[in-house]
Amino acid sequence: MNQTSTKSNLATMEKGIVVELIRGSTNWTKVVEDIVKLEKKTFPKHESLAQTFDAELRKRNAGVLYVEADGETVGYAMYSWPSSLSASITKLAVKENCRRQGHGEALLRAAIDKCRSRKVQRVSLHVDPTRTSAVTLYKKLGFQVDCLVKSYYSTDRDAYRMYLDFDDSI
Repeated sequence: MNQTSTKSNLATMEKGIVVELIRGSTNWTKVVEDIVKLEKKTFPKHESLAQTFDAELRKRNAGVLYVEADGETVGYAMYSWPSSLSASITKLAVKENCRRQGHGEALLRAAIDKCRSRKVQRVSLHVDPTRTSAVTLYKKLGFQVDCLVKSYYSTDRDAYRMYLDFDDSI
């Protein structure tokens, strides 16, 4: 099977495994369909990548990780490295009935590891400040709030821009 497992992140999950989505893998179609369904349920239509998901996955400087538990895709993370200096976590979502089981943390850790392996100096992301559990998770893993970006999602929804700098000594 053409997949890469990230087993080091399993300690915090009740069940499941973090897997890198590889184009052409035997389960590609099913996993992409599951992610698109989750994307539509999690994010408002204007924030969803569901319509452009395949194009996002074709980018050479981007990757997708997902959690598989009992044969089901329960969460995913998208990341990209637009330059040699920085990377971004562009999406992170977990099915509502699978939250608070460590899947989000495992995905975030794995995405950070993938970004770190690209030798970037900083990983950034944007998050709605009202999604307090997400903000708490990001802070737990070392992200800091850079600033509040007004009207990031829509005219009445702002975002925190958060970042994690890598120490060269690590």
